[in-house]
Amino acid sequence: MSLARLKLAIQSRLEKDGGFGRAVGTLVGGTASAQAVMVLALPVLTRLYTPEQFSVLAVYVSLLGMLSVIACLRFEIAIPLPEHDEDAASLLVLAVGSGLILSLLTGGLVLLLGGGLVNRLGIPELSPYLWMVPVGMWMASAYAATQYWATRKKNFTGIARTRMAQATGGVGVQAGAGLLGTGSIGLLAGHMVSSGAGFLSLGHQFWQQDRRLLRHVNLDSLRKVATKYQRFPKYATFEAFANSAGSQLPVIVIAALAIGPEAGFLLLATRVMAAPMALVGSSYGQAYLAHAPAHLREGRLTAFTENVLEGLLKIGVGPLLFMGIVATPVIAIVFGKEWVRTGGLIMWLTPWCVLKFLSSPVSMVMHVKQKQRLMLLMQLLGLAVRLLAIWLAFEIAPPYMAESFAVAAALFYGFCCLVYYRLAGVGVEQAISVFSRCAVVVLWWVLAGLALRYLIGFIRVV
Repeated sequence: MSLARLKLAIQSRLEKDGGFGRAVGTLVGGTASAQAVMVLALPVLTRLYTPEQFSVLAVYVSLLGMLSVIACLRFEIAIPLPEHDEDAASLLVLAVGSGLILSLLTGGLVLLLGGGLVNRLGIPELSPYLWMVPVGMWMASAYAATQYWATRKKNFTGIARTRMAQATGGVGVQAGAGLLGTGSIGLLAGHMVSSGAGFLSLGHQFWQQDRRLLRHVNLDSLRKVATKYQRFPKYATFEAFANSAGSQLPVIVIAALAIGPEAGFLLLATRVMAAPMALVGSSYGQAYLAHAPAHLREGRLTAFTENVLEGLLKIGVGPLLFMGIVATPVIAIVFGKEWVRTGGLIMWLTPWCVLKFLSSPVSMVMHVKQKQRLMLLMQLLGLAVRLLAIWLAFEIAPPYMAESFAVAAALFYGFCCLVYYRLAGVGVEQAISVFSRCAVVVLWWVLAGLALRYLIGFIRVV
């Protein structure tokens, strides 16, 4: 299915949900183009950079992922929730200000402790580039804050445009630097551009359209919204860190413990599987957060969530299973023989990616229903389970640390699915009914994957 047809399918599937369907369709349109650029660039980048250089990028991405997600103290998540724009503007100022302050503090810690820390972790290759962590952290956090303001205003077209700009800018920097032979810094600089470039565009739109709201922002208004939404910095910040650390910290641990460029292979595997997840899952999640509060107030959250689950099953689960089935024979052809390990990892990552794809968009219900404390406990559990799995693998079977991480992550996200959908009012029987309506579509993708895998094997034999 082409990206254009995928967009049309999503719009058609969600037409009955009005604004939600249009929001998802708009976000998917921009994300589809962005993902197409990034996926098409991967075969080029894997020939410009070595697996060892991708391992440096993997550690940088993991550090940045854990830090940037907490930089705004999660005030950005609350921006779509207030009834009045004046309160939301105060939250935006809190989010941007928090991101700047924590990025500066991180920069100071990097200057004092950074070099010695990465050397003790056994990743000295990252030491020359640590200054890029606080810079990337500020860019990513500022973009997150302005993106949630755009979500509140339902400016999904603006968000979609920034995603395309981020993809082309990031890939352009990485490819250009690779051709010049700059080494790892080219990959890191491209990722920095990709994660934060949209801030200028969305910030400019806010300044043009809504800067009058800043007249209402003062110490009293900041104190008021900080008190009202205190559960976000108190609980959601630690929950977000635990959630991100559950995915990112194991990469750092694997990079430190594994022999060879294992983290680079794992990074490429997650990048490949992230394409359909980012294409549909993030768009659903953003639109879900924008529309779920109104559906909750009107008593229609359960039916709304069932429609979201059906859309996710019909549009995204099949492609993920297809990729997991064909990955092993295809990866060496597309990315080069030195990346064949990535194909095996993709197969192991598939259950985790499917369950994360189904759970992540609906996880926003935890914020809509003010369940940040429960979310924190769940994410701490997920982090502990994944780290325990890696430690056990390191003690018993070191070559299989990445596989153990993938299995533990799948078990955790299966648990998340049960909790999130139950909280949204979708019970087991209702979920099974939705699954049964989507089984044929998913089965076709599985059969197509098996057929392609068999065909590639047959051609190789002949």
